[in-house]
Amino acid sequence: MTDIPSKAEILKFISDNPTQTAKRDIAKAFGIKGAARIDLKRLLKELEDEGLLEKRKKTYRDPDRLPPVSVLLVGETTDDGDLTARPLEWEGEGPEPEIHVLLRNSDPALGPGDRILARLTLLEEDERVGDHQYDARLIRKIGTNPRRILGIFRKTAEGGRIVPIDKGADLEWLVPAGAIHGAKDGELIEAEQAGPRSRMGLPRARVVARLGDPTAPRAVSLIAIHQHGIPDAFPDRVVEEADGMKPAGLKGREDLREMPFVTIDPSDARDHDDACYVEADSAEDNRDGWVIWVAIADVAHYVQTGSALDREARKRGNSTYFPDRVVPMLPDRLSGDLCSLHEGVPRAALAVRMRITAQGHKIGHDFHRVLIRSAASLHYAEVQAAMDGQTNDRTGPLLEDVIKPLYGAYAALRSARQDRQPLDLDLPERRIVLSEEGEVTSVNFRDRLDAHRLIEEFMILANVAAAETLIAKKSPLLFRVHEEPPAEKLEALRETAQAAGFTLAKGQVIRTRHLNDLLNAAAGTEQAELINMSTLRSMTQAYYSPVNFGHFGLALANYAHFTSPIRRYSDLIVHRALISSHRWGDDGLKEEDVERLEDTAAHISETERRSMMAERDTTDRYLAAYLSERVGSEFPGRISGVARFGAFVRLDETGADGLIPIRSLGREYFHHDREEMTLMGADSGVVITPGQRVMVKLVQAAPVTGGLELELLTLEDKEMPGGGGSQGRKGGFKPGRKRPGTSPKRKLAKAKKKTAKTKRKVTRTRRS
Repeated sequence: MTDIPSKAEILKFISDNPTQTAKRDIAKAFGIKGAARIDLKRLLKELEDEGLLEKRKKTYRDPDRLPPVSVLLVGETTDDGDLTARPLEWEGEGPEPEIHVLLRNSDPALGPGDRILARLTLLEEDERVGDHQYDARLIRKIGTNPRRILGIFRKTAEGGRIVPIDKGADLEWLVPAGAIHGAKDGELIEAEQAGPRSRMGLPRARVVARLGDPTAPRAVSLIAIHQHGIPDAFPDRVVEEADGMKPAGLKGREDLREMPFVTIDPSDARDHDDACYVEADSAEDNRDGWVIWVAIADVAHYVQTGSALDREARKRGNSTYFPDRVVPMLPDRLSGDLCSLHEGVPRAALAVRMRITAQGHKIGHDFHRVLIRSAASLHYAEVQAAMDGQTNDRTGPLLEDVIKPLYGAYAALRSARQDRQPLDLDLPERRIVLSEEGEVTSVNFRDRLDAHRLIEEFMILANVAAAETLIAKKSPLLFRVHEEPPAEKLEALRETAQAAGFTLAKGQVIRTRHLNDLLNAAAGTEQAELINMSTLRSMTQAYYSPVNFGHFGLALANYAHFTSPIRRYSDLIVHRALISSHRWGDDGLKEEDVERLEDTAAHISETERRSMMAERDTTDRYLAAYLSERVGSEFPGRISGVARFGAFVRLDETGADGLIPIRSLGREYFHHDREEMTLMGADSGVVITPGQRVMVKLVQAAPVTGGLELELLTLEDKEMPGGGGSQGRKGGFKPGRKRPGTSPKRKLAKAKKKTAKTKRKVTRTRRS
């Protein structure tokens, strides 16, 4: 007869093995078989009734555990010098656990009363010192909000001064001798205001972080933030409002805490605003179909129209992401805590339930205001690995019931995507990897996994559902608009394609499928990158509008952003509209929101562009810093563009863009043909045009500006005649040789093209 374990033994096993908590896992661990499983089930039910276990779906978990990321209130320092803290959210019935805060040298000083966002580690029994159960690592300090200053430190006899780098700031700050904290003359530093502002003399500050050389990598994102005027410090009122928030409860919500939602994000994700769950559709009229649930953090509950939080969120428009930091739209108390769908923590959400057929076509959807509890916070690579047969202790228990249905629904949506034919550009995303000191350790391209694609498809489907619902309910909203490419840009793309040996359909209304035909024809060829980049340049920029003009790139008639209200104000407006139209509460869309909808659309479209420029400039600077140690090295690349002052090259290894100044191309004169997008040497006849393969030498890298200066060594495997002393090299172009740009065939083609342009009437494409 099988011995049944005691309740204490079961609790210890679950505590020691948090990823093996299904009844079958417990039975297997204790060798329980046959009829003895009935006794095990009874014991588990008793433990649940006693509040010692909490059943979630088919697993049992300890309710007296803190979430892995928590907001803590810093307490006193122990006699041993350990800094203690207590959780602000504690749902267990026992006493609050004791937490020790482990600080690194780079962390700011903490004192009693400070609030921090921290990552917690539950200690094993033999690791605990005294009564403390958790170690906490600081993510960021919240709840205190002194004014921050970024500038160049200038040492003086009395201490020092800070010269701000803000363009509009002409007022210096005084740093007393005791507040320098080791800053050196000429360093870029971050400081905070020290004490109240005096009516007389310069304001005082204390150095809180030495960022070193202003040209060094750690300073790059800070410079971009200030250069582009991105607000990076929250006003006191906003911080106070956020810190006063409490978690939303079950009132007015459907309880979906038993549904095993999971979040799937990058491994370094700073917040989790969307969670998914998929199950087979049991309806007889939808055989082999799927039900997809997408739950999005209910930010509208916390950020209500007219509040200080709302005004600041609208001002920022969106979060801005850099390789080493994020400038959030909302304070940490919300973005990293109450509005983040952390594993094992009850969180308020708006959820959409969508039914799709086996072919991926949506046949119905409805919205719900809910309370969920994420079963797991997963990242893309581990989810993909699980589907590829390599599970870990987190994904193993979820594989059959959670992960495989996600991929089943994705396979159906992929079929529908093929029918819809959205624009399918192949543009690898660069990933800059930094060391703890902020130095670039590597630059590579992010993998594109099916795990990424399935989340994208789920989010697109949810965004469509939001737009369709609000249109049906005649509610004001903000659409995400992407208009058709203008005729002149399409004609430029058509000419580029023809020059590369491809064809773009002409004489008909252009559709994304026509562009995809071009992209597919170029795929795998030497011209693939050129065609992809040229297609991207032919597109208009997407924007927000209260009027619906459709989304050309996604081939969708109705589209609105709903899935990221933590980082996009547009999504918050859509959430409020859904709340109002469903009459879920008084925290929905207000008349004030509706009256300024057009202004809001224009403003957040601009803040989005501002963030994109800041992110791009930061990437350029990091790449320049990374390559600055390789000045003099040779790199393969491809001509990505030409201008009257030179040619641009995209380097294969890093994707960095550099300039070959026209002065470095030799002593001859180069003609710039703007229509043909070429530079042609007057003597040698050398023609430089986008798409050509080149070998270049890095002459200069300027981290402050992000600029790279290159020297052209070879063009299409032929050495250049004048650049960098390469004149006369074997195989190079030489004066007197046949000029590639002046053959009779080329002259005839150019003449025909100009005649056709004279006759052609360029008309604007009609908005769909």
